[in-house]
Amino acid sequence: MTETLTLAALADALLTEDGSARRIVAIAGSPGSGKSTAAESLKERLNARRPGVADILPMDGYHFDDAVLNARGDRSRKGAPHTFDIDGFRVMLERLRADTGCDVAVPVFDRSIEIARAGGRIVEAGTRIILAEGNYLLLDQPGWRDLAPLFDLTVMIEAREEVLIDRLTQRWLGFQLDPEAMIRQMEGNDLPNMRLVLTSSRPADVTVRSDREG
Repeated sequence: MTETLTLAALADALLTEDGSARRIVAIAGSPGSGKSTAAESLKERLNARRPGVADILPMDGYHFDDAVLNARGDRSRKGAPHTFDIDGFRVMLERLRADTGCDVAVPVFDRSIEIARAGGRIVEAGTRIILAEGNYLLLDQPGWRDLAPLFDLTVMIEAREEVLIDRLTQRWLGFQLDPEAMIRQMEGNDLPNMRLVLTSSRPADVTVRSDREG
């Protein structure tokens, strides 16, 4: 049964469990849900109370490069499930779960240049809580559903659809796109991706609302 918690309560729950074994927490959410912000906030809360206990594995580090997407005709759908290296992401999750006592370098997506930088973040050997964050971590589709055994806890960041649409609109307004280009981006990619997460994700262990205070 899914439980609704605040980020503060989720941090409490994670820190009350035995901290010796490494755990991987999936933090999913549709575009505009604020999942990346939630993951960063949760990491800060955890590390403020137990320094170095938590770090983030961002799924965005596994974007296919634009050269690959252009060759496949998928550039306009960048950010859709099929534009990620899901197999590479799964292998990294398995490597982190192995907990061999070594630091692990993970890729990070640099939005300023639209490129994933290899070794952009170091997950230190002593890190006990890995916050894997991405839109499709709970997607009930081939490849994505195979990630389920690698997660010790799943979290969905939720917001009402009208809030998600407004946030996505404001995001693109910040790039000063002309109205026609913004409609293409929203209707051709962002909104289909958003609705896919809302309609085709498996139930999470925990939900966190991002459209209300508390």
